[in-house]
Amino acid sequence: MDRNDFLQTLLSPSAKKKAAQTVNSQNVELERTAAANPFTTSINPYAGAWTENEIIHLLKRLCFGAPREQVLTLTGLTYSAAVDQLLNTVNTTGNMGEPVKVYSTDIVNTLPNDPDWAVPVGRTWVNTPTNSGSVNSYRRDSIKTWWFNTLINQPASIEEKMILFWSSHFTIEFDTVDTGTLCYDYMKTLRQYALGNLKAFTKAITLNPAMLIYLNGYQNTKTAPDENYGRELQELFTLGKGPLSQYTENDVKAAARVLTGYQVNRNTVSSYFTSSRHDTNPKQFSSFYGNAVINRPIAEAQLEVDDLLNLIFANEEVSMYICRRLYRFFVYDEISTDTETDVITAMAATLRSNNYEIKPVLAQLFKSEHFFDVLQFGAMIKSAADFTVGMIRECKLRLPPKTNPQLLYRHLAYMGSSFMISQEQDLGNPPNVSGFPAYYQTPLFDRLWINTDTFTKRQNLVNTLVNSSYSNGGFKLYFDVVDFARRMSNPADPNQLIVDFNKYLLRRTLTQPLRDSIKSSILLTGQTQDHYWSDAWNAYMIAPENLNNFSVVNTRLKTLASYFLSKLEEYQLM
Repeated sequence: MDRNDFLQTLLSPSAKKKAAQTVNSQNVELERTAAANPFTTSINPYAGAWTENEIIHLLKRLCFGAPREQVLTLTGLTYSAAVDQLLNTVNTTGNMGEPVKVYSTDIVNTLPNDPDWAVPVGRTWVNTPTNSGSVNSYRRDSIKTWWFNTLINQPASIEEKMILFWSSHFTIEFDTVDTGTLCYDYMKTLRQYALGNLKAFTKAITLNPAMLIYLNGYQNTKTAPDENYGRELQELFTLGKGPLSQYTENDVKAAARVLTGYQVNRNTVSSYFTSSRHDTNPKQFSSFYGNAVINRPIAEAQLEVDDLLNLIFANEEVSMYICRRLYRFFVYDEISTDTETDVITAMAATLRSNNYEIKPVLAQLFKSEHFFDVLQFGAMIKSAADFTVGMIRECKLRLPPKTNPQLLYRHLAYMGSSFMISQEQDLGNPPNVSGFPAYYQTPLFDRLWINTDTFTKRQNLVNTLVNSSYSNGGFKLYFDVVDFARRMSNPADPNQLIVDFNKYLLRRTLTQPLRDSIKSSILLTGQTQDHYWSDAWNAYMIAPENLNNFSVVNTRLKTLASYFLSKLEEYQLM
């Protein structure tokens, strides 16, 4: 089902009862209509048009939102060079910083000798252990707001989108791991390997202290083997549950025995191997793994992890499963027989031929005619992260300065914790080891992001940011609609302004009659001549300090922004 049809079906008739709405969205027609899968295009290199429309599609899928400034930056590049830039640009340490202390140690009942006392407010705690459960709770919140801020301040790069992808693949839950320094170390691991080698990534995550705690690996011993990680390693992280993933229950048990002996030091944020806890007996695997046996002398016991991963990655289904996950995250949820044959199989072959390096297969996908198929535009529903971070970036919402970290974190928590949790995407805390359901749960997938409750909350957030503000500590977070209009190509022309709002905020092109109706009822306030808007805008530009001039354009632009962001279901698509 087309995503716009799904939204209108889900929200009808209640969503159609918009008394304050100036233009009736029941009359929305699309110049482009998306059909259900299968697509007719293949993994062959793209050879079509390269305009702002394609650039916006690329940015919205690979990043969070498509701010006009980043769109213009890519217009001078070929599509292939633009993809390469997005794959090779990374977020710098100077841009990201590190999570900082925004709580006071003395108010969380921390013991006098706890190391956290030595960390001043406003400084990072990531290298300082703590024995306080209350402090760790604040630190986990600190990571989430820091992560959210990193998403907002990303360059034009796929890196942050990949980290979100991996956080819902190699999943942990911050609240279960509990220790803030371990959660931050896990995030560093995701960043280190996000665009690197999948096999090396899998080994690193297998021995990561946070993962060892989350799936009980640190309790896995020869006398009490714990099968949690051995199962998820195969079922969720590498091979999946497809018909060609024919590992057995005994393979799960054998993998668990291979992984015995690893423990965690929370203070040093590290894992280590204790040979006395390791099972030294032969580990027999099934015919799915060629009846292999893993059995090294104790001096080489840690190499058994590599032996296990070699067995797993020798199976082609690993590449197929990972490519399906990448495809569903970045392109479309439904994988038809043709897509499996023409796209997934080719991607998987590229992944294998490049020794499981991730970047080449991403380049192949994003440079393909399949990715730029016109039917892909607006074919996905925005996740909570895409909706929230994308809106902040595209609308250039101004946050408190870094020089006031406590105030900044409170505003980030409003958007990145409170709102995101209400939208069923709590960063760092997916509901279970499978990750966020919308990324894997058949048959609905991304349609799970939207229901009557979450859609209403999205509308309410837009209403707050457009028509009033979120105020905390004397700082107001709001959408400066006049500044947004000023950034467009020709804001004095009401026709071009509607086109630009459509281009940068929606992935579907509204019909000319609807654009004319929006212009007349909102920018012209019922008048028929374009100069009613042009005169108002030019008067404001000549004397922006004149409150009346500002009020005229601000009032109309608020109505316009509210209509595009809240009243049109198309804003939920990317």
